[in-house]
Amino acid sequence: MKKSMKKLYRSKDNKVWAGIFGGVGEYFDIDPALIRLLWIIIVICSGIIPALLAYFVALFIVPKNPVKPIKQAEK
Repeated sequence: MKKSMKKLYRSKDNKVWAGIFGGVGEYFDIDPALIRLLWIIIVICSGIIPALLAYFVALFIVPKNPVKPIKQAEK
């Protein structure tokens, strides 16, 4: 039996701008809000330019999720 590997993708469901943090949260099964909060702390501690540069690098490296999101039924 072949074991499927977990892959990192940008999230289509849980995103604010590009879905990077939503994808990381889905990959590690962590709330993306915590990852965003940690990112803000990193930005404050390291400076804005290095953190933004890392985000834009991730934007080009992490692929979009090829699976269509499952939309919840509207009430």
